[in-house]
Amino acid sequence: MSFELIILGSSSALPTSKRSTAAHLLTMNERFFLIDCGEGTQIQLRKNKLSPARINHIFISHLHGDHVFGLFGLISSMGLMGRLADLHLYGPSGLEDLLQTHLAFFGMPPFQLVFHIAADQEFVYEDSKVCVRALKLKHRKETFGYLFKEKEKPLNIDKATIDKYNLGVEDIRKIKQGNDHQTVDGQIIPNTQLTLPPLVPRSYAYISDTAFLPQIAEKLKGTTLLFHESTFLEKDMELAKDTFHSTAGQAAEIARLAEAETLLIGHFSTRYKEEESFLEEAKKIFPNTIAVNDGDRFSLEPYRQLPTGN
Repeated sequence: MSFELIILGSSSALPTSKRSTAAHLLTMNERFFLIDCGEGTQIQLRKNKLSPARINHIFISHLHGDHVFGLFGLISSMGLMGRLADLHLYGPSGLEDLLQTHLAFFGMPPFQLVFHIAADQEFVYEDSKVCVRALKLKHRKETFGYLFKEKEKPLNIDKATIDKYNLGVEDIRKIKQGNDHQTVDGQIIPNTQLTLPPLVPRSYAYISDTAFLPQIAEKLKGTTLLFHESTFLEKDMELAKDTFHSTAGQAAEIARLAEAETLLIGHFSTRYKEEESFLEEAKKIFPNTIAVNDGDRFSLEPYRQLPTGN
């Protein structure tokens, strides 16, 4: 039940010698999701010993170059590596036209590109273990954030109760569905005494370029790991407003309103030479904040919900 986020790019419009432009790789229940694909993404994948062949789903927030320029080269490399499996792409409505125009000139890859147009609050991806919801943001182009969340897992039987109550296969099936158990002498054993506390679904939210949008916090309630762009500092608030970006303080306010567990900030403007000021500004509002760097890894281990009253 893997859950790891790898930061491939943490700069904003311009790459630097230490930071590539926007790209995150999320490994979730053995699925690999690439989120944005700025210039240099495939090099960052190589540096982090990550195979592009394992990526079947790419989510693009919007069609600004620092979030999409790496996609053309990555698709080309996938073809050169002999990929034949479908590649699913999720993003705003212009994504397909952008790629088809490029590929018409450079040649189509030997695999199928499957496009999924994002829409506000709709599930753009769903399987038996994971769902991904698109969230409309406020930027100069149509822009979406993405909320990745595990589905609730079936209850696990406390193995000691199997022998204790002589449970059969059908008994176990019903108990995993949440039912209590009735013994042969008519005694009712509550489900909570037969099962382990449920695993808490882990979640990751990627909030890309956006003006301050406090109403989105409700949609992010209780997010385990929240990334929110922090292009500017509060002293440049007017510049943030003019360019439809957020400050570190505003990102922290979203995390506070959303009651997130951990806030990650990045997408730093190159006008600033260090990130300590971003971290200081955000921590005043949301103490559990981390300023990300390229190559950072964040792993979330499965954990169980504590019984009420503990």
